[in-house]
Amino acid sequence: MDQYNITLNPKDMPDAWYNINADMPEPMAPPLHPGTMKPVGPDDLSAIFPMGLIQQEMSADPMISIPGEVMDKYRLWRSTPLRRAYRLEKALNTPAKIYYKNESVCPGGSHKINTAIAQAYYNKAEGTTEITTETGAGQWGSALSIACSMLGMKCTVYMVRVSYDHKPYRRVLMQTYGGNVIPSPSPTTNSGRAFLAADPDTTGSLGMAISEAVEVAATSGGKIKYSLGSVLNHVLLHQTIIGLEAKKQMESVGAYPDVVIACCGGGSNFGGIAFPFAHDKLRKGKKIDFIAVEPAACPSLTRGIYAYDFGDTGKLTPLLMQYTLGHDFVPSGIHAGGLRYHGVASQLALLVKKGVMRAVAYKQNPVFEAAVMFAKAEGIIPAPETSHAIRAAIDEAIKCRESGEAKTILFNLSGHGHFDMMAYDAYNSGQLVDLELDEKALEAAEAAIPKVTAPA
Repeated sequence: MDQYNITLNPKDMPDAWYNINADMPEPMAPPLHPGTMKPVGPDDLSAIFPMGLIQQEMSADPMISIPGEVMDKYRLWRSTPLRRAYRLEKALNTPAKIYYKNESVCPGGSHKINTAIAQAYYNKAEGTTEITTETGAGQWGSALSIACSMLGMKCTVYMVRVSYDHKPYRRVLMQTYGGNVIPSPSPTTNSGRAFLAADPDTTGSLGMAISEAVEVAATSGGKIKYSLGSVLNHVLLHQTIIGLEAKKQMESVGAYPDVVIACCGGGSNFGGIAFPFAHDKLRKGKKIDFIAVEPAACPSLTRGIYAYDFGDTGKLTPLLMQYTLGHDFVPSGIHAGGLRYHGVASQLALLVKKGVMRAVAYKQNPVFEAAVMFAKAEGIIPAPETSHAIRAAIDEAIKCRESGEAKTILFNLSGHGHFDMMAYDAYNSGQLVDLELDEKALEAAEAAIPKVTAPA
């Protein structure tokens, strides 16, 4: 079989998502209601989510069937290719075998549409006609705009101000698909007005944008629902189509990864490729090194505090047990806008805490150095977010060159960088600044995080 582009026969496509809740090393701490600090139930979430997604969020079933209408949409672009990076291996002079799952061929240019289609479907099935959401770099907002257009729904996107300014063509893409794009924080919500009053020049954050989007849904009387592009269990569940396909594709060429890598903001693309392989580690004792890669300017997994915290700046969401930099943390305006989130998925946080997975952090210049090397070798310009995973994959391959080990490395190419030319221009002209989290920001985060313990 051609290892440059390994695809699946349509009849071999996975027809169910993998739910890692069934295999977690210990029970997860429940989400807490922001008002009562008691565990949330289905009714608490029904104001912003459809019941179909709420059931998935709380499910412990190991596999959850993919509805036929969602499968029909998936087949427009799935399966995505698994590629062997022969030219990158040669450039690195490494004995390692490097594979990458190419999610950049999805509509919108990233993995995000895998859950956008599913979330739009479950919302429409329960009568929802309009969805609101947030977006950082714009990949999630693009995906949900496309999904809503496919299903005949309205979509409003609150886009983090710094990304709104850095990535105008992402905004145009969303608008072309019918999305209403609003820079966040904005004067259109109570939350946004409060953020602007506190700092009129703020660059915004995903936490702020989430607050605005949640507020719109929660105050609509059930007419508008909210969709999230990462963090929650059902979102990572939908993304496991990536890893499930990759397992079948690697099996078809007699390969299996020693190392699985993806960039990590909220955790959706990392969980998407890693969780199906984590099943083999948790249940079958397979030795796999899972590496979540984040920016040094927003290092929630590598330097954050493991605690209950809000998912948004305005404290409207349930509290989740996670690694957090504090719900009011405003990251530096790095170009990897999709990784500028203060927290991380609870499932991933627990797996890191238990030592099943680990995390590393990089500054911007080493990340873009890796991105350019990959582009020259493989012909694909990666998104700044994805380039974090490429940096880690290259470093692991270099370690193999030094040790002589012929490890098999798999990483998720979560999106292309066609809308990120300002970032590449800054790197190419030597203007890209390496930013790192200040220790004072961690001290402020610890002071702001609610002092809440997990229910017995």
